[in-house]
Amino acid sequence: MVCIYCSTKLTTTNSRAQKRLPGTWRRRACPSCNAIITTIETVDYPTALVVKKHDSSLEAFTRDKLFVSLYECLKHRKTALKDATALTDTIIGKVLSGATHAQITSGDITMIASDVLKRFDKAASVQYVAYHPSRQ
Repeated sequence: MVCIYCSTKLTTTNSRAQKRLPGTWRRRACPSCNAIITTIETVDYPTALVVKKHDSSLEAFTRDKLFVSLYECLKHRKTALKDATALTDTIIGKVLSGATHAQITSGDITMIASDVLKRFDKAASVQYVAYHPSRQ
């Protein structure tokens, strides 16, 4: 990796695995301009995980699609953006642990999301299930 300011090769000064998601946090330093840069390396979901939809078609998994659907259900909360971000990360962690052969069904995603939402906000869970019926 190169420095975003001077294009010199960066050195890694600190590296830690993330707790909830498969990824690595790294602190990098530039020996030339002394810039310090933090990076987070995560899985490229669209290339790593495929969703089998109810009509048997396959679609690349996108974090944004899950986030938007959660955000829509949480709009009644003052902290909807923050809550949807945290819940998206939680759900993705559960989805990845339940995926076999890099494939998961849309019904499984709906069930995992509704279970997580049910513990967090029952009204949001009801709204999520109403818009995302489980059709396995």
